[in-house]
This record gives sequence, structure tokens and C-alpha cells, in this order.
Amino acid sequence: MTEQTPAMQPDSRHERERRIAYGIGAVKYIFLLALLRLFITPMSEELMGEELLPMPTWEWSLFSITPGILIYLLRRPRDWRQLSDDLTIITWSLRFYLLYGLAFTILQGVWVLWIAVLAGAAGLVGIWRLNRKELMNAA
Repeated sequence: MTEQTPAMQPDSRHERERRIAYGIGAVKYIFLLALLRLFITPMSEELMGEELLPMPTWEWSLFSITPGILIYLLRRPRDWRQLSDDLTIITWSLRFYLLYGLAFTILQGVWVLWIAVLAGAAGLVGIWRLNRKELMNAA
């Protein structure tokens, strides 16, 4: 049996940075899909005269959970610094999920969207707490 030498072992820090980049890319991609899903319903009704898909419900709640999962996984200070470059798009996606979920829950009574409201609020609170923690560590 051969043992792996340190030169043969993968650099764990580089591997973690790559995984973080994939996670950030996935959140951006899912946000883009959510926006397309949201706007395809009214567009299909105008172009084809009939609504092909109903307005988003349970899938919107699923979309809204992904930024919160990323925030939870990257809560370590070293990971949080790498995430800080993309924090704006993540914050805007959380706000958008929160507002859409709240509007359609209140106006149309789609109760499954409370998950999106809770996920958006929890993600924004998580960002606020981790930013505050980062500022306290820097001082």
C-alpha cells in the first residue's frame, strides 16, 4: 500500500474556496430561475392569450430557502469574508423572496408562501448578525 505524501493531498483551503464559489453561483442561478419563473406567467398570458403556468407558490418557497442555507454554511469568519463580495445580490434576493411571499400571502391567501416570508426574514437577520459579529471581531 502506498501512502499519500503531503504533495499528493489536495489543498483543503483551495477546495473550500471552490465549494464556496459553487454555492454562491448556485444561489445566483436559482435567483435568476426564480425571476424567470415569476415573469413567465404574465408574459405567456399576454403572448399566447392563456396562462401556461400559475403564479409561483411552493417552488418560490423552495427558492427562498437557498440563500439562507448558504449563509448558515458560511458563518465562519474566514468564509464570511469570501462571501462579502457577493452579499449584495444575496441580500436583494432575500428581500425579493420576502416581499413576493408576503404580498401573495396577504393578497391572495397562498399560505405556503409563509415559508418564503420566514426564510427571507431569517436570511436577512442572519446577514445582519454575521455582519455585526464581523465588525466586533475587527475592532
